Amino acid sequence: MVYYTDNKILIRDMRQSDAQIITDEETAQGWSSDVGKYESRLQHQSEGKAISLVAEYHGNVAGYINIYPDSEWGAFAGWGYPELVDFGVLEKYRRNGIGSKLMDIAEQIASEYADIVYLGVGMHAGYGSAQRMYVKRGYIPDGSGVWYGDEVCEQNADCRNDDDLVLYLSKKLK
Repeated sequence: MVYYTDNKILIRDMRQSDAQIITDEETAQGWSSDVGKYESRLQHQSEGKAISLVAEYHGNVAGYINIYPDSEWGAFAGWGYPELVDFGVLEKYRRNGIGSKLMDIAEQIASEYADIVYLGVGMHAGYGSAQRMYVKRGYIPDGSGVWYGDEVCEQNADCRNDDDLVLYLSKKLK
């Protein structure tokens, strides 16, 4: 299904062939990437648990995001709120409006399920641009503090500042 198209950007459902393209592109830009993560998102999509989107820029896979209408993870697990998961735009395609358009479409889809959407954002500098973008889009911290893996990182607890250290943010859509 195509969710958006203009003369540069096309946003559509993720396809099996996208998993390897994204993995190869992320690896080429120095990111740790695993095709299994994208294959898992595709499996969740086929089971009706997720909507997995890909953005193309002039016909090239450039970004992705996943919407879990009733997420089982994170600060709002089981509350019936959609979670946005694994949002990314490949570095060579950034600053072309792709991320903003992916978020617009993901939030539009999420609004069909609830009036609140949430996401977790990593705490290290690699997520700096995403952190700023979420604040500009109206996302606010949920108040539970940082999470490590699937648990709240309690005060004075040791944790590692890797991709599993996240802050959950939410946004009222309506």
